[in-house]
Amino acid sequence: MAFTAANGRTQSALSDINVTPLVDVVLVLLVIFMVTAPVLQSGIEVSVPHTRTVKEVTEERLVISIDKSQKVYLGNDPININQIAARLKQRIRDPQHQAIYLRSDEDVPFGAFATVMDAIKQSGISNVSIVTQPIDSHGGKR
Repeated sequence: MAFTAANGRTQSALSDINVTPLVDVVLVLLVIFMVTAPVLQSGIEVSVPHTRTVKEVTEERLVISIDKSQKVYLGNDPININQIAARLKQRIRDPQHQAIYLRSDEDVPFGAFATVMDAIKQSGISNVSIVTQPIDSHGGKR
């Protein structure tokens, strides 16, 4: 692109882009993503039981998880089993119409599972769905 200066001379515009700030910004963003990516992928590892009938999850619900070492989580936050009912009452406005997913590792004893179920029922929630994985068509686990 050319333009005429005040003295009548034709000059060309400076069309070189300074790449250094661009590289700096890209490297900073790369470092930020490298640091935050492992944090985003950290979920609670639960090996849920396998069943023949599995209903697809269609809506977003509150999830309570029990991992292999019997630690209980509300969403991704660890919670004391004795505080489940009180915390659910704080977070839920209408317990009669609220539904919750319960994810439990298949190696968790039934007593721990039943205690968590009882705590959920104490909060007034009666619609609890237990999360499972489907068995594939060959009769084995996926």
